[in-house]
Amino acid sequence: QVQLVESGGGLVQAGGSLRLSCAASGRSIRSITMGWFRQAPGKEREFVAGIWWSGGNTVYADYADSVKGRFTISSDNAKNTVYLQMNSLQPEDTAIYYCATGPYRDPTNPTMMTYWGQGTQVTVSA
Repeated sequence: QVQLVESGGGLVQAGGSLRLSCAASGRSIRSITMGWFRQAPGKEREFVAGIWWSGGNTVYADYADSVKGRFTISSDNAKNTVYLQMNSLQPEDTAIYYCATGPYRDPTNPTMMTYWGQGTQVTVSA
């Protein structure tokens, strides 16, 4: 079993930045796919960014089109933690952000994720 704990959400003005953290326990993040998803009020949960490892040290990342060039997913393997650096935030980025993990290399489908964190609120004011 994997436990995920997110942190780093908050209120920021448009154009600002936040960094979310997702601390994992129970398995090494290098052995599983890690993803960030978000859900705004009245909307479905959507993929934001994902990261996975292959061949030992090769790391891969994927991003939703809406966040490419603004968000960066990274990891600290020693801390078993994945980060989401969010720059140039806009009001439409307002949502609850969830960290999730699953056994498959595709991080984009929330139904393929097995474990979820509790979520952290990100609010971007205009």
